[in-house]
Amino acid sequence: MKAIYSTCFFFFVCCSFVVQAQFSVSGKIIDSASGDPLPGASVYCQNTTIGTATNKQGEFSLQMKTGGYDLIITYTGYQTGTIRISSDTAGLIIPLIKQEKSMEEVVVRSSNEVTDGWEKYGTFFLQNFIGASPNASLCSIQNPEVLKFYFYKKSNKLKVLADSALIINNNALGYNLRYQLDSFVYYYKTNINIYRGYCLFSEMEGTDKEKKNWTVNRVKTYYGSKLHFMRSYYDSTLKEDGFSIDLLDENSDTKFIPVKNPYDTSYYGALDSTMEIEIWYPRKISVSYLKKRPESEYIKKFGLPKNVGSQISYIDLNDAIAIRQNGYYYDQKDWINQGYWSWKNLADQLPFDYEPPE
Repeated sequence: MKAIYSTCFFFFVCCSFVVQAQFSVSGKIIDSASGDPLPGASVYCQNTTIGTATNKQGEFSLQMKTGGYDLIITYTGYQTGTIRISSDTAGLIIPLIKQEKSMEEVVVRSSNEVTDGWEKYGTFFLQNFIGASPNASLCSIQNPEVLKFYFYKKSNKLKVLADSALIINNNALGYNLRYQLDSFVYYYKTNINIYRGYCLFSEMEGTDKEKKNWTVNRVKTYYGSKLHFMRSYYDSTLKEDGFSIDLLDENSDTKFIPVKNPYDTSYYGALDSTMEIEIWYPRKISVSYLKKRPESEYIKKFGLPKNVGSQISYIDLNDAIAIRQNGYYYDQKDWINQGYWSWKNLADQLPFDYEPPE
């Protein structure tokens, strides 16, 4: 009898773990004015492989692993909807608003549009959006004709928009990407670019050899990445996983001081009932990944010494950010990369539902 009780208890624990390891979201997408359902609307979790389309009644249902996600809803002719989700949610009613362009917006755009934008800025855009890493050389945009380029002389910046979602093939990591570009802006005065959008990943079809190669490349890409860093911070394993953090000296523009304890309450809010941690640094930080050297392409581009021993990224935090178990964090606009991670870009991005093989 005791043995039976032990077996039942073990089964209960395992079932509880499975339940806690995933959650579901369901709801209905409607027109905000009429309340009519929107069949065929695209519903997906940003930067994941998790997505679906609404049925004839405008209904959808998704299953996802524990963590945080931005639920993205798109429908032709309507403004994109976004909802932050992290737990079981049923019966959502999500109204989408019809998209209308003001005459002023049309005039401003047309006056600054570069007619031969792809020919003039295409390569530059690819290097700063897709990236310049070895993985980037194996990526391609299938529909560049949807891109529109705008140059603003007064502010000396380049802005890129898209008429519809970009279709990107990443032959290095084995993903097809559907990227709805909100905007890409490059500031020539500071050589900093900022781009935002919504991405849905899907697995490529391939031979066994190709799949094996993609698995290897994904592992190489993951370790030392921003996704790896976020998960390590959440799990309190930064040191063990090879990360160190330095904080800019408040009396210097160039000197960084090691952060001896990144879990000090001055910088860190511990895991609580929200299942999130929070981090905040008052000045620029550098994040070093000590287990791997940067690629030769990166060293060459930035004129660094050949004996650089670690991958170093620089981050400005505009506000505190919250991190969840899967590496998702918000608000993402408050995290600004420079250095190694800014060189990586879209070609080296893995979905939030990616897990390296053990």
